[in-house]
Amino acid sequence: MTDLATRSSYGVLTEPATLTIRRLLPGPAERIWSYLVDGELRRKWLAAGMLEPQAGAAFEFVWRNGELDDPPGRRPEGLPEEHRMAGRVLEIDPPRRLVITWGTEGGSVAFDLSPQGDQVLLTVTHRRLVDRNSMLNVSAGWHMHLDVMVSLLTGEPRETFWSGWQRLKGEYAERLPA
Repeated sequence: MTDLATRSSYGVLTEPATLTIRRLLPGPAERIWSYLVDGELRRKWLAAGMLEPQAGAAFEFVWRNGELDDPPGRRPEGLPEEHRMAGRVLEIDPPRRLVITWGTEGGSVAFDLSPQGDQVLLTVTHRRLVDRNSMLNVSAGWHMHLDVMVSLLTGEPRETFWSGWQRLKGEYAERLPA
């Protein structure tokens, strides 16, 4: 299982419009869970925003990927400094599973935590990627955001968000079917 969950492990299409990506993280599960539901901790690796841990609760995530690095990396042309997305909690089972809506086209993201000794396997499953461009952006995005989380939890260095995202988008373009 660990070969599918290292920092360099790529996400894979488990269905035509579903990306699954895994990371093995230092536990316990409650620690990783806090990085999913606590807005201040989530802001450090993914997006800011309050998330009431209750099925049906509405939320708004705010991405400011430039703030993930100090100093910030160079943002690709055409991408905004900030991105906002409204969503809803679909399912919650602390500290094992969180499922949220993603965007306005019916997509969802599931975060599943599975203890593996003193580590935790985090599986992110992003469903209903509407087109190839979305698939490439999301694949590179999840990969880099999870790299940021790994770096936060382990203290290991990583490449800047935007340079890594651009590199990974090209790599996913070669890896994922057209």
